[in-house]
Amino acid sequence: MIFRRGRRARDTGDRSLWGDIISLGLIFPISITLGFFLGRWIGAQFGHPQGGGLLGLGWGIAAAFWELYKVARRVVRWDARETRRIEKDRDPHGS
Repeated sequence: MIFRRGRRARDTGDRSLWGDIISLGLIFPISITLGFFLGRWIGAQFGHPQGGGLLGLGWGIAAAFWELYKVARRVVRWDARETRRIEKDRDPHGS
């Protein structure tokens, strides 16, 4: 239902949802890279830059997949609302 065109395609909620989906392409590399280098820097402060880098890499990957989960959950909710709306429009008598 997300690819359906029509009057509802111009809704700001739809545009916001598309923005979230498109932003995943940037969120993954940025969060992973930032996590790695931030972890490496923090690890260097404690004398273990490699360990900090691995820990930061893990946190970056976890943050990227958490964002993917949130966006996927939002898409599923949006699709369920659209499906209910379409079914309601098809059956105006509510039977």
